[in-house]
Amino acid sequence: YQYPLMFGLILAFCWCSLVCCSRIYMGMHSILDVIVGFLYAILILVVFHPLVDLIDNFNLTYKYAPLIIISLHLALGIFSFTLDTWSTSRGDTAQILGCGAGVACGSHVNYILGLQLDPPPHTLPLSLSSLTVTVFGKAILRLLIGVIVLLLTKVAMKKATIPLACKIFRIPHDDVRKARQRMEVELPYRYITYGMVGFSLMFIVPCLFHFIGLS
Repeated sequence: YQYPLMFGLILAFCWCSLVCCSRIYMGMHSILDVIVGFLYAILILVVFHPLVDLIDNFNLTYKYAPLIIISLHLALGIFSFTLDTWSTSRGDTAQILGCGAGVACGSHVNYILGLQLDPPPHTLPLSLSSLTVTVFGKAILRLLIGVIVLLLTKVAMKKATIPLACKIFRIPHDDVRKARQRMEVELPYRYITYGMVGFSLMFIVPCLFHFIGLS
């Protein structure tokens, strides 16, 4: 959408500030961690921004892209942490990687099936329409339906993946909290569950909106 530059800068600054401050408030990171993370994010942006279109085209068009995406994200989740003790960081990393893989695979399926869920590039940027009761109602309805579908996906996958991982690796699952502290349980649970959430976000939910006339 076409919107004032100052509005975008203010929104980006506020969002970034809230994320950084929440990490410090929750005791997850120090001030130095946040500063280094912010600078590292800028470095990643500088390196990868010129390659965004190339990576996006690969994700959409290459026949075996989903296999490569899933394998790469899974490998990063397994080998990025070699911890002697349990930490939430390992699960959070697997969650982010799984969601990213699900989003990429969902976009690939949309392209392969020829589903034009987004406006064509030549029509961008879109102009902001006036806020009416109908537009506001549709937005709220889309939000509610989307959140419900994603929550149901998360709950269903959680109930399926944790017992299955415990059974495969012969880990007692009477105490789910304790079982999830094992890498063999936590990583598959996070990766598969949030992979499906990302896939639903990009493919299932938009298709549902299109079917019921809320696109």
